[in-house]
Amino acid sequence: MPNNSVTISLKYLLPLLAAIIAVSPLAIDMYLPAMPTLAEHFSTKMPLVQNSLSIYLFGYAVGMLVFGPMADKYSRRGLVMLGLVGFILTTLALTYAQNIEQFIALRFLQAFISSAATVVVPGIISQLYGKDTAKGLSYVSMIMMLAPMIAPSIGSVLLLNSWQMIFYVLAIYALIIFVFSFYFLPEVKSAKKPQELSVIQRYKIVFSNKKARLDLISSMMVSLAFFAYITAIPFVYLTVFKVSEFTFSILFGANVLALMSAHFINTRLVTRIGSRKMLSYGVLLAIIAATSLLLASVLSLALPFHVAAILPLMGSLSMISVNANALILQEFSEHTGTATAVNGTLRFGIGALAGPILAVFYDGSALPFACLMAGAVYLVLGCQLLHRVLAIKQEEI
Repeated sequence: MPNNSVTISLKYLLPLLAAIIAVSPLAIDMYLPAMPTLAEHFSTKMPLVQNSLSIYLFGYAVGMLVFGPMADKYSRRGLVMLGLVGFILTTLALTYAQNIEQFIALRFLQAFISSAATVVVPGIISQLYGKDTAKGLSYVSMIMMLAPMIAPSIGSVLLLNSWQMIFYVLAIYALIIFVFSFYFLPEVKSAKKPQELSVIQRYKIVFSNKKARLDLISSMMVSLAFFAYITAIPFVYLTVFKVSEFTFSILFGANVLALMSAHFINTRLVTRIGSRKMLSYGVLLAIIAATSLLLASVLSLALPFHVAAILPLMGSLSMISVNANALILQEFSEHTGTATAVNGTLRFGIGALAGPILAVFYDGSALPFACLMAGAVYLVLGCQLLHRVLAIKQEEI
């Protein structure tokens, strides 16, 4: 049963925690429809605007490394307040950016400081729910999926006024969450004193486990593919295929539905056939979809062919990710927090490379995007095949 030491009901506290952690996906996805407008406003090329997303992911990964250990020493509630105030100030500052360099620098600061608020949420849920932590985390995960679904649509509507309006609304949202957190978020302290581990030691814990290493790489490659999609899809849909902002939001929402559908299917089947088999099925579907997307780009096929490949590809990436992460945690039953922190940092870190990679191979078409997606999926296949070979050898021994 949830911890009863707090005065606010978990019925209302969980939505607040979900709203806090939703700050990041909203900040990532709401401005996607505005990327072409930003490129025009700052008189710069699209790859530089796309890099602002990669810089955000990098800033978030760095912030997790800094604020994650602090959450075990200092007030979690205080870190939430710090993160939200910092997010509000940097978000408002973005509207005054005079050039793309200032915009990118502020996006880094926005992500870095906001991680102070979001990184503590899983720890708070764990303290409140104890053995039922999965129930609380599942609720927050659903919000995380809904946020990117509605964010581009909101951004498209706000873009009718100006690109700055997107960030004004983000700041107002964070301000509302700050007020609710100030009055209703309790101070939840850690039940026991955590181990004093350096960042290097945290990495060693994960990488020294040979069984988890290939699944960790698989999780990272899925993250690279996912953020390649987030970075490039506005350009692919809005510029290459010249769809409207409204159509873009519909297509983007459909892909999020594919993610949610795959997650739902996985929850129904994984208890019967296990995470390893579900991961294998996800890889098989991903190979088919990624190869189809690559062929559609090479042959310069129409938009429907790309959409038909991207939908199952995003669903399969979701299935691979959730099962790879579950298998990683199974190897670290006594260090789940450390494994989660390291895995999250590496995933956001590798995700930050998507923009620069796409920028290097930019040619005005969707081909670099398709190649990066396919390449990441093929690497996942290689990792899983190698894992199977090593497992067979281990059984023989």
